[in-house]
Amino acid sequence: MDKQIIISISRQYGSAGHEIGVKLAEKLDIPLYDRNLFDEIGKIKNIDTNNLEKYDEVPRKKFFSRKVKGYSNSPEENVAELQFGLLRSKAADGDSFVVVGRCSDELFRGMDGFVSIFILADMDEKVKRIMQVRNMDEKRARAAIERHDKKRKAYHDYFCKNGKWGECKTYDICINSSRLGIDSTVEFLYDYIKESLIKK
Repeated sequence: MDKQIIISISRQYGSAGHEIGVKLAEKLDIPLYDRNLFDEIGKIKNIDTNNLEKYDEVPRKKFFSRKVKGYSNSPEENVAELQFGLLRSKAADGDSFVVVGRCSDELFRGMDGFVSIFILADMDEKVKRIMQVRNMDEKRARAAIERHDKKRKAYHDYFCKNGKWGECKTYDICINSSRLGIDSTVEFLYDYIKESLIKK
């Protein structure tokens, strides 16, 4: 693809946002970045990143971290900054990609060829999906949704100063995946991206 495009996918837990991101990246024929960023970080930094993944998209523990001369002792903050740095580098190199989470809605806001998407879903559909995918009963699935979304909001809102997680004004488009289903949501988003970016 000649034109650089960067697609940010933010999502509620259980909304199938990640799966939609994967399918959208395949349809656009560009890479998708999520936890696989750790593989590249490990190669670049020549470090074992297995112990870092537990801090992925986790909010900083306020009472146990501080900065001294610009350096943080928070592993959550350092892991986030490693990912942000790698994503910014890829964007600066002219790469096109889809990125799931990782505050990408703010990292690239204002860039040409950028679209930020928030994917939500009806609670009953989210519960049903988590029960199936995670093999949970309904009570545990509801608790997991609440826990994960609370964590995602805390993580996002700590690092992003110009928009709140899940608020429509933070994103170019918000879509309820329960309305169209996964594949039709992918098709809808692909058409939106094509019309708003590729044809320009």
